[in-house]
Amino acid sequence: ATAEIARAQLWQWIHHGATLDNGTKVTADLYKTLHAEELDKLVNAGAQRFGDAAALLDSLVQNDEFIEFLTLPALEYLEPAGTGSV
Repeated sequence: ATAEIARAQLWQWIHHGATLDNGTKVTADLYKTLHAEELDKLVNAGAQRFGDAAALLDSLVQNDEFIEFLTLPALEYLEPAGTGSV
């Protein structure tokens, strides 16, 4: 539920021109910059599969149309049953 709310809020902020408290407009470019910075921190800390999670988030947040549920696109990133952990 937390992931659904967060990605929906990001999509809405970008597509409806939200402004942060400091006056910065939330844009796709701002999202990309912050996304890259945070992903670098996670990858450098040794986290795994964040590339898949990042690609999924990008596809949902940057899509012109709002995708109702992240679960359907997320299924594409799951390994077939019996081939290892998810």
